[in-house]
Amino acid sequence: MHVLGIMSGTSLDGIDIADIYFTKTNQWNFRLGKCKTIPYPSKWVNKLKTAHTLSKTDLVLLNNAYTQYLSKVINSFILQNSITQLNAICSHGHTILHEPQNGYTLQIGNLPKLAILVQQKVVCDFRVQDVQLGGQGAPLVPIGDQMLFSEYDFCLNLGGFANLSFEHLNKRIAFDNCPVNTVLNKYAEKLGKPYDSSGNFARDGNLNSELLQKLNALTYYNLSSPKSLGIEWVNTKVIPLLNQYAIPYKDILHTFSIHIATIIAKDINLFCQKPNNTILITGGGAYNNFLVENIKQLVKAEIKIPTPKIIEYKEALIFGLLGVLKLHNQINTLASVTGSTQNHSSGNVYNY
Repeated sequence: MHVLGIMSGTSLDGIDIADIYFTKTNQWNFRLGKCKTIPYPSKWVNKLKTAHTLSKTDLVLLNNAYTQYLSKVINSFILQNSITQLNAICSHGHTILHEPQNGYTLQIGNLPKLAILVQQKVVCDFRVQDVQLGGQGAPLVPIGDQMLFSEYDFCLNLGGFANLSFEHLNKRIAFDNCPVNTVLNKYAEKLGKPYDSSGNFARDGNLNSELLQKLNALTYYNLSSPKSLGIEWVNTKVIPLLNQYAIPYKDILHTFSIHIATIIAKDINLFCQKPNNTILITGGGAYNNFLVENIKQLVKAEIKIPTPKIIEYKEALIFGLLGVLKLHNQINTLASVTGSTQNHSSGNVYNY
């Protein structure tokens, strides 16, 4: 199978596109071709940042406009890289609202007209069905961890949020740990940078112990899995707490980085069942040396950092896999991970 995997995360870095070749013998194997992140223009960053406040009517308009924009990005990538003979385009879209507790999740860019605009078969909208089946609709990547990266005991993605995936008692367990770049990028921007390169701002800051204690005590962290986070939770629970402290932005970055490492280590150490555990770290946060150093100090496992292509495009790769599994009518969403009533093959298939 030859597909494009497409992902846009909550950290708003841009649209990740991966050209992927899948083969299956006893198990699925992959080869990554051309991969690229297309940064969002500032107008789209601003639109997506505030989209959760829009009315239903305005969300419909935004969905249409984003689908048009996404199609142009995809068509440009295909043209620039002379890509031919695709079986499908497998796209996550961009999450605007994620409220599984209310039976609702919305990823824009998943309209049927996307297939017509790109003149390709499209597999998309992977989260909605799971929510309808009583699940969290997230995280969806763990089945890819299980099928493509089984040599690691834990798969940790450091993107807009941290999410963890691992085998426990012969089933896959996964959940969102805590916010990462949804918070770190916000405060890096206040210091004039789109993100905290290598964690240098955070390294220069000081720890505020009282703030750290309050962050660590947020109710979500004591909930059992399955559980997932959305930007609404960050805006209502985390940012107001940070705003209570009139401290330098570097101190917030330092303290929040320690918070991230603390929560992740607590979750991993709880499930370290044997010596010599290994953790695969991917996502933009894998480049945050200060954050990774602090995780390394606290976890009872060996950290593995893969090639830049895997760090940056693992999620796009796995959404490509989800699309391939859907086209084969095979399970691509695990009830043990999302809490839905059953394993299922999720997503919509649109022909042009």
